[in-house]
Amino acid sequence: MAKSVKGKFITFEGSEGCGKSTQAKLLCSYLKKKKKKVMHIREPGGIKISEKIRNILLDVRNKEMTKECEVLLYMAARAQLVEEIIAPALKKGIIVVCDRFLDSTLAYQGYGCGIDVKLIKRVGFFATTGIAPDVTFLLDMETSKGLSRIQQSKDRIEQRSLKYHNLVRQGYLALARKEPKRIKVIEGNDSKEKIQEVIQALVLKALKI
Repeated sequence: MAKSVKGKFITFEGSEGCGKSTQAKLLCSYLKKKKKKVMHIREPGGIKISEKIRNILLDVRNKEMTKECEVLLYMAARAQLVEEIIAPALKKGIIVVCDRFLDSTLAYQGYGCGIDVKLIKRVGFFATTGIAPDVTFLLDMETSKGLSRIQQSKDRIEQRSLKYHNLVRQGYLALARKEPKRIKVIEGNDSKEKIQEVIQALVLKALKI
């Protein structure tokens, strides 16, 4: 991340139903108790334009959407979020906790859909203006177990086959092997309290806050 950035950027990743959203919220509460300036956002979404793109991406009626279109829509939502929210917050010294970021596109559309990972990284660098997480928590668990946790109606991505979601999980683990310093793999089967304890300890160590 650029030297001009004063804040810290933390992202949460993982397959469907892994509990990352819950852990992101718990971390924000913890940081607020420590009197830290923190912001919690999600991807895709977080702001008006990006939320509209999110609705298009997850709408089960959009069966004709190509994988190329899918990648570009995720990037468009991300670019807007970075410009409006993430970059300004980091410059102000705020800790930004984001539920999903570029790693999601690499795992879901790259490893899952077969889009060239190097191409996604190049487009991603353009969309994010080079902003990258200081630390990423990857909550890992058996794919079928995660999917079984989803109680509401499944969206367009969640409805995909178990084979697809297994590819996504393996993609995440491959990314973690390539960037072990940034991506911390967390066992997702433990209790949410135990998982949060591990995350808090890693945040304090990795970011020195």
